Formats: sequence, C-alpha cells, structure tokens
Amino acid sequence: MTPQLDTLRHVPLFRSLTDDEAHRLDTQCFWHRYEAKQQILGHGEGGTDVFFVISGVVRALIHGSGGREVILGDIGAGQFFGELAAIDGQPRSASVVAVTGATLARMPAGVFREAIHRHSDSCDQVLELMAARLRLLDRRVNEFSSLDIKHRVVAELLRLSRPDRTDPSRAVVSPPPFHAEIAARVLARREAVTRELNLLEDAGLLERRRGAFIPTDIQAMLAQIRDSQSGDI
Repeated sequence: MTPQLDTLRHVPLFRSLTDDEAHRLDTQCFWHRYEAKQQILGHGEGGTDVFFVISGVVRALIHGSGGREVILGDIGAGQFFGELAAIDGQPRSASVVAVTGATLARMPAGVFREAIHRHSDSCDQVLELMAARLRLLDRRVNEFSSLDIKHRVVAELLRLSRPDRTDPSRAVVSPPPFHAEIAARVLARREAVTRELNLLEDAGLLERRRGAFIPTDIQAMLAQIRDSQSGDI
C-alpha cells in the first residue's frame, strides 16, 4: 500500500497520536495547494481555522506605515499558524503568503481545540510555542529599540543562520536572502542593508558564496551586538 503523503501524522504537534487518531484529524481538515506568492490569509481578516504546513514554506508579514512590508517570519513544513484566532476569536494578526508552492491542511478551530485538550503532549507543545514566540518578540523589540541598522542586520543574519558543520566558529545562511527581504525583517531600506553587508564583507565578517552567505566569526558578531547594546560602540 502506498503511504499517504498529505497527512497530519508527520506534524510534530501530533507526534503522540496513533495512526487512527491522526487519520481522523486528516478527515476533518480541508486540504489545499497554494502556489508561490499566493496569499493565504490577510491581516485583519476574520476566520478562526488553524493552518498546518505539510510541504513548502509560507511567510507571515504585516504592512507598516507607507505600505512598507515587515516580515515576521517563515513557517516551514511541520509547523502551523492561525492558532491565535482559534484561541481568542480575534481577527488575523498578520498576513500569510506562500514563499514556495505549499500544501496546507486547514483545521476548524473547534477540532484544533478539542485535539489539544485531548492530548496533553500537543497542549504542552502549543504552550511552549507561545512562550518561544513571546521571547522572540521580546528580543526583536529590544533590538529595534537598542540597535542601529548595522547591528540589526548582524543579528538577523545570525538568526537566519545554521552552524557550519566543518567549522564551529562560522555559520551558513542558505539560501541567501535578498537584500530587500533582510530590509523587511529589520525595518530598514534595501540600500542601507546593501551598504551594511558590504561593510561586513570588507571587515572579513561575511563571505558571499554561490547559494549562501557565510558569517565568518560568530563570536565576534555577537560581541558587536553586545557592545552596541551596552553603548561601547
């Protein structure tokens, strides 16, 4: 028998469910394929369904003053969004668009709430996710209030990076984000981001390779951020 590919069975939130329990949830969802750049949710919209990303990547964002786009974060396969509206019934707090082609399962709020109430592991994961998002929000608010553009760019590069398995002092950002994307993450203009990336490269703290940015000295970059926040730079 060919295994079902589009299923909630592989979503970490439901890791403690049996195959039968996961299949029951599958049948209570609406499944949809989105193309890259297609909008999934709009900021301020009604609706309380929760969306699970089965494949692909989607992006949460809002539009600030003057229509400037502010990227809140990317959501990949196995993750979910829309749970805030499912919990409090309020309008959507952000827009969500597909970055790549993506398959999503849309779960009614009542089904979602019943599932997390029934399965303690799922409930604990939702609580941990809420705590992690709140901590991330605290860090970003602190960065916006205490760091200049240069150090916001450095902080975002490190946040987007993964460790270099061949050299623990370095990191890898792949695929490399467009300058406009970094700008939308750090509340800056694209030209300012381009200037700061060039300066990091001139200082030997950033290498550009085909398909990747390489932060070359993680500790030095972290020290810059700490010194900037303490007023030493």
